[in-house]
Amino acid sequence: MFKGFYSAASGMMTQQRNVERLTNNMANVNTVGFKQDEASIRSFPEILLDRVQHEKGIDNHQIPVRKRIGSLNTGAYMQELIPSFTQGGLQSTDRSTDVALVDGKVPEGKAGQKGSFFFIVEQGDEVRYTRNGNFALSNDGYLTTNDGYYVLGQNGTRISLTDNNFEISEQGVVTQNEEVIGTIDIAFSNNVEDLNQEGNGLYSVETPLPSAIGNAAVSYKINQGMLENSNVDSSQTMTEMMSAYRSFEANQKVMQAYDKSMEKAANEVGRIS
Repeated sequence: MFKGFYSAASGMMTQQRNVERLTNNMANVNTVGFKQDEASIRSFPEILLDRVQHEKGIDNHQIPVRKRIGSLNTGAYMQELIPSFTQGGLQSTDRSTDVALVDGKVPEGKAGQKGSFFFIVEQGDEVRYTRNGNFALSNDGYLTTNDGYYVLGQNGTRISLTDNNFEISEQGVVTQNEEVIGTIDIAFSNNVEDLNQEGNGLYSVETPLPSAIGNAAVSYKINQGMLENSNVDSSQTMTEMMSAYRSFEANQKVMQAYDKSMEKAANEVGRIS
């Protein structure tokens, strides 16, 4: 069996997953607060090949000698998908229930990757995190996401309002009729790789994220009447997608060449006259 057959097959499977990643990014190019996935593609460990052959020595004795053939790459694979939490562009909506998070001072986390800020929402008995600030006012007068999850303020309290006439300061203080209603709590993650994607722009984590309020090491702003766009670069994504397709086709042609070689070896070389 040709070893390159497996290398080409692993390359095809890797690029298939890569295309799926890029397709998902492109499909969410207009999704509020969406963070694109980046791929970590790695190669399997290389194998160092040697061969043993016999050479003539003194008195024509055969001496086994080890000869270095070289390294053999055993293919590639997609190790993981890592969301990129770079800031997306801002879009003005003039709706009081729309808010956008703007990153300020963000310290670096693991492997030099910057952390990120999140709104905190209540999903049943659990807490989730999101960058989607496309909020609404529920029938019972609470600030919620469009999916009906309560937006939480400091100390896990809900934001209760009477109507859409309210103001939110850059630090998240909510006032209505000149009365302070509460402060929208903002969580901060210094290790975004620990976040698990839940779908619909929601993230979960095993250990609850700390609040960014009062943390002198970070800074952020909340812009009312604005939304954060997706951070997907459509032009770059299309370019990467075309490159992935070409790589897939190249590996496919390699497999076809090996298939023809194996067919010839089985039907012609191995034929007994």
